[in-house]
Amino acid sequence: MGTRVVTVAIITLLIIGSTIGGEEAKDHSSEGGNGSGSGSAIGAVIGATVGAGIALVGLPVIFGTLGFTGAGIAAGSVAAKMMSAAAIANSGGVAAGSTVAVLQSIGAGGLSLGAKVGLTAALGSAGAATGAWLTE
Repeated sequence: MGTRVVTVAIITLLIIGSTIGGEEAKDHSSEGGNGSGSGSAIGAVIGATVGAGIALVGLPVIFGTLGFTGAGIAAGSVAAKMMSAAAIANSGGVAAGSTVAVLQSIGAGGLSLGAKVGLTAALGSAGAATGAWLTE
C-alpha cells in the first residue's frame, strides 16, 4: 500500500507542476515574454513537494509526537491530557468519534489511502500556490 501512496503523490505533483507550467507558458506567450517567469513555476513545484511531504511524512510524525502512538496514548503526553479532559467531560469515558478517539485511531493505524490522497492533493495544491506566489 505504501507504493500506491507514493505513486499517487508523484502523479499529483506532476499534474500540479504541468498545470502551473502550462499556465506560466500561456501567460508569457500572450505577453511576448521570454519565459523569464519560470521562477514562479519552480517555486510552485517546490511548494507542492513540500505540501505533499507534510501530508505523507509530517502529519504522522506530529501525531506520534503529540502522543498518539501505535501502542496507545503515551503517558504524560499532550494526548494523555486531551484524553483526561475528554473523559472528565464525558463522565469517565472517551466518546466514540470524538477528536481524541479519531486522533488515536490515526496514531494507531495511520491515515487511510483516501485520506493520504486527499491531504496530498490539498496540501500539495496549497504549497504550489504559496510557492508560486512567493517567487513572483
